[in-house]
Amino acid sequence: MTGLIPAVARQMGIPCLFTIHNIHTVKSTLSEIENKGIDAQAFWQHLYFEHIPDGYWNSRHDNPIDFLLSGIFAAHFVNTVSPNFLKEIIDGRHAFIDEKLKQELSNKYYAGCAFGILNSPDPGFNPGTDKRLAFNYGPPDHAAAKKKNKVVLQKMLALVEDENAPVFFWPSRLDPIQKGCRLLADILYTVISKFWEDTLQIIFVANGDFQSIFWDILNFHKFYDRVAICDFDENLEHLAYGASDFILMPSRFEPCGLPQMIAPIYGALPVAYDTGGIHDTISHMDWENNAGNGFLFETHDAGGLLWAMEQAMGFFKLPPHVKEAQIERVMIESASVFNHSVTARQYIDLYEKMLKRPLVSTPESGA
Repeated sequence: MTGLIPAVARQMGIPCLFTIHNIHTVKSTLSEIENKGIDAQAFWQHLYFEHIPDGYWNSRHDNPIDFLLSGIFAAHFVNTVSPNFLKEIIDGRHAFIDEKLKQELSNKYYAGCAFGILNSPDPGFNPGTDKRLAFNYGPPDHAAAKKKNKVVLQKMLALVEDENAPVFFWPSRLDPIQKGCRLLADILYTVISKFWEDTLQIIFVANGDFQSIFWDILNFHKFYDRVAICDFDENLEHLAYGASDFILMPSRFEPCGLPQMIAPIYGALPVAYDTGGIHDTISHMDWENNAGNGFLFETHDAGGLLWAMEQAMGFFKLPPHVKEAQIERVMIESASVFNHSVTARQYIDLYEKMLKRPLVSTPESGA
């Protein structure tokens, strides 16, 4: 419904910023909107219609309005929640994105009116104060506390209790279209088998249609003490961040993403596909040069994910003092960058830019 607000703001001459969190939309007609008690006649000319409108009355009943496109079309400024995802849309990187949406965002971008501002995690995600952890910790003492949290989680989920076992945590909903579930399903047996002696474990705390597929794999191979599949639970989610060594985010596209920002704050490094908001927040680990905070793969297939998980395991097997120094660095850097203060400052700067810029009119109607 917020897609209608920029049209009202445009009609009233009020500067309006429209923030796009995802690329899904809803369509409705003027008559349906007005039946809900909204006086669409007052601002209809700033809405984006499926067909070029031929006056208010001729468009009222059978010319659908696209809410997302209306918001983009009418707003004075637009922002996505990832600078890179905005660029990917404009460059045509995602075939599933409607061409009209791409064009409207491009119009705003090249007019200097479209930006990307990353979201930031809730401040409750703090391993030093998180009451859902069995053991709290900060960057300097993360290693011992994470091992203790790991054993608590393993005991809770009936996994092999081993504080030195590498634990990979899947924190995102099990959506096969966006989140890359199939990639992990294709290599799950290979990964568990290859690192069997290391007691590699994978923990899912997520709902979604693909959960049943992972259950089928788990039941077939009897990996009950190496893989845990759990419905989403906030307490379990927090404990998993505090216990895991890595998180898995092989998303095919990512308008922003939050788990890849939360995890490094807890000292869990992302294993992720290099796209959208992941590209903005994660760089490949280069421990020899004190750089990077995760493990990225650039070809979105099962082989790419397997390679990235192998890279993560190579890091996991480094001498403890080397690995712990890098994780401490990552935790400090992440807490300083992935927070509301940084995000708020960027929005304030954009609001100030909006208020200084003269308002310009748009064409009479959108289509």
